[in-house]
Amino acid sequence: MLSSRSERATVPPASSDAAGVAQPTPAAVAFTLPERPRILLVKVSSLGDVVHNMPLVHDLRARWPGAEIDWVVEEGYVELVRLLPEVRRVIPFALRRWRKRILQGGTWREVGEVRDALRQERYDAVIESQGLLKTAVVARVAARAPGAPIIGLGNATQGSGYEPAARLLYTDPVRVPRQTHSVRRSRLLGAALTGLAPAEPPQFFGPAAQSLHVDDPLWGDLPARYAVCFHATAGARKKWAVQNWHALGRRLADEGLVMLLPWGNDKERQAAEEIAAGVPQARVLPRFSVMQGFGLINRAEVVIGVDTGLVHIAAALCRPTVEIYTATWRWKTEGYWSARIANVGDDGVVPSVDEVYDAACRVRGVAA
Repeated sequence: MLSSRSERATVPPASSDAAGVAQPTPAAVAFTLPERPRILLVKVSSLGDVVHNMPLVHDLRARWPGAEIDWVVEEGYVELVRLLPEVRRVIPFALRRWRKRILQGGTWREVGEVRDALRQERYDAVIESQGLLKTAVVARVAARAPGAPIIGLGNATQGSGYEPAARLLYTDPVRVPRQTHSVRRSRLLGAALTGLAPAEPPQFFGPAAQSLHVDDPLWGDLPARYAVCFHATAGARKKWAVQNWHALGRRLADEGLVMLLPWGNDKERQAAEEIAAGVPQARVLPRFSVMQGFGLINRAEVVIGVDTGLVHIAAALCRPTVEIYTATWRWKTEGYWSARIANVGDDGVVPSVDEVYDAACRVRGVAA
């Protein structure tokens, strides 16, 4: 039967003591789990959402140091999740590719392999933090120990893309405040399982991420000082005007910073070339993978970009980062965990060149 238990009360905002140790959350009633529980996380996409889900892993291990945590994620982000040594097993999910090859026998064989992986052993808890019907189905397919909960969002939050039908597949829907930061949203679901408010600041990647691909041959001729500018995004309203990038790039060049422009497809490459044409010494980078992007970001003096996944990686790495918002709420993904991160603009509020440049100076600790 697919009916759920009563919805759990809204979990209060995360809190911790002066030492950063998680404290009990009165409204979050902890479940009784084994000393080394098996826990499945379901968060499949997109890039930024996967990054923002990572602190949940650390929260669970803080409560149960021996927890065996598995994670279902889109196949393109498997290596990203493997940067977390606390994750025992990463289960690839390829719905984007399967949809294009729905009639091919190999597709259904892969679907069966995912089902078998989910039923390989019984989980003591499942946390589905995507809030979509497709991911709720994945959570429901997983084998569970008797009485093991499936925890998921019990209500829509602003900008979450929540699908109300997903709630029917959870045993324990958890209501969270309507305006909840993307990182906190997942962590509050975890708090409903652990009974502890998450400790601040959140932790993201494992230590290997700090030096990943820094010495990649692709980056062998990078300038000594540079700013990575992630100008490209699929959403037209999220873009910042080319003339703004020109003005910003010239100001960066005046202080000796070379503007580096990434791209992911031909249209984005053309946009990068258009920006580079108006900025002294600006470079259009060769195409690179998400994982190679770590090396580029870790060597940058500052990362500046629109609301897109690689910018969120930079913020999670606590690199000096400026996130430009024009069509989404800045509070939803603001890097509150570090003074080296600044969000500018907002939904319907396009930041000026001065605002972006001043923020870029501030996160680096230099005078504008």
